[in-house]
Amino acid sequence: MTDRNDAAAAAASATAWPIAGIFITGGSGYVGRNLIRHFVAKGIPVTALARSPKSERTVAELGATPFSGDLLGTDLVRGMEGCDVLIHAAADTDHGPGTESQQRVNEEGTRAVFKAARAAGIQRAILLSTESVLADGRPLVNVDERHPLPRRPAGSYSRSKAAAERCALSYNDVGMEVVAVRPRFVWGRDDTTALPNLLGAVKSGQFAWISGGDYLTTTTHIANLCHGVELAIARGKGGEVYFLGDDEPVRFRDFATALMATQGVKVPEKSVPRALLRLIAGLGDWLHKVSGGKFTAPLTLQAYATSAVSITLNIGKARRELGYAPVMSREAGLAEMAAASRNTQR
Repeated sequence: MTDRNDAAAAAASATAWPIAGIFITGGSGYVGRNLIRHFVAKGIPVTALARSPKSERTVAELGATPFSGDLLGTDLVRGMEGCDVLIHAAADTDHGPGTESQQRVNEEGTRAVFKAARAAGIQRAILLSTESVLADGRPLVNVDERHPLPRRPAGSYSRSKAAAERCALSYNDVGMEVVAVRPRFVWGRDDTTALPNLLGAVKSGQFAWISGGDYLTTTTHIANLCHGVELAIARGKGGEVYFLGDDEPVRFRDFATALMATQGVKVPEKSVPRALLRLIAGLGDWLHKVSGGKFTAPLTLQAYATSAVSITLNIGKARRELGYAPVMSREAGLAEMAAASRNTQR
């Protein structure tokens, strides 16, 4: 109860922080849409970068002002006028073998955004990073922010997001404080990422538990992520990184089963050995490299590293320094999704 009271007090103080306006990249994506809803509901003006007419309509319908353009080749300084906070949520999250496009978006795009933010006079900047910057294919158990980045990242996504994080934090100075937050397994209402992928695998007959799914994972409900970002704006220390997550880790099999049950889908019992998948992923990445990209394996080490081993995060630093505590329990989040699914089916 104390944690939830502390979270309520922290949220109140965060809301009182005098934000003139927020500029968000990736506003039409899953995280971006919910960030727009979160801050618009608090009466804070939001401008969101939009790459297409469809994206413009999405952010406008959510109450934000769309700014047409992309991360590269657009005068972002003009879009940030009147804003004193940046939230950089745009990223190429593909877990495949990696492309030049992913490198441009995640690395060059981040550099362009933070360079523009400094020129525009942004005072506080939040980077949406990921625990995947630590992924190398081995379990990560109760890791905290002191855990070093691996010398050999699992794949292109981990490598490019780590580079993006280093780049963003290099812009931290007295004129613009930069904070990075690392959520893990973002889920909840309006999910257009993890849940659709799981449902698609089940419906196509390709889903199988990895060694029975008997390993722990940290999860982060979208409401908890938005709350954590708000606290990072208000209380985060410039140059620091914070893990965000739900209260406690959960067994992957239990959570995935409950998540898909909210959509009325039952998960099959099929299981494959972890060692076999690790072999397939490693061999596939090697063949992709030596074939010059002509061979693409059904599983990459990047995908394996983020979904097949235990990954649990210690969110103690966010609790201590931000006053963070989850505002949405796992049970309440699942109930919310089940109710929304029933309403959709009527």
